[in-house]
Amino acid sequence: MRELSLHILDVVENGITAGGNCIWITVEEDHQADQLKIVIRDNGRGMPIEKLQNINDPFITTRTTRRVGLGLSLLTVAAERCAGTMRVDTAPGKGTEVEATFQHSHIDRAPLGDMAATVTTLIIGNPGIDFVYSHQIDGEEFSLDTREIRAEMDDLSLSDPVVIHHLTESIRTSLTELASNDNAS
Repeated sequence: MRELSLHILDVVENGITAGGNCIWITVEEDHQADQLKIVIRDNGRGMPIEKLQNINDPFITTRTTRRVGLGLSLLTVAAERCAGTMRVDTAPGKGTEVEATFQHSHIDRAPLGDMAATVTTLIIGNPGIDFVYSHQIDGEEFSLDTREIRAEMDDLSLSDPVVIHHLTESIRTSLTELASNDNAS
């Protein structure tokens, strides 16, 4: 995949398919440690032990709609190609947490991609799911929690085009500010 945000979309969709109704997405960029960490956690039904034992085998999947499960194996390859690691913590009935680390400056690391579009696409495409998105750059943080946004909105829906446009621009502006704060230091 050309952007890490596409890996995030894939892992999040797996969590939703597994029955998760809340997904936590955390991106941590630490330039001093030269590390990019992506953590995706869901409260779904978790993975069976057999799948966890064969996590990097693209021909093993829990889905019944297709015979291959390339998502986690491709993310593992992407992380390892960039001096990183991949970890999956799961148990039946307990949800799943996927953590991928990358050497931030590695020449082969794919760009993160458009996280604002990724998060808002997930929100608009999954109206019954809550998302908690946190992005940290060198200790400075931006976060968004759809549960809090829903509580503050009276008659508006998160799928309303005006709301989605506002959320997309708000995320984009906040991430630009985080990046510029990092460049200023």
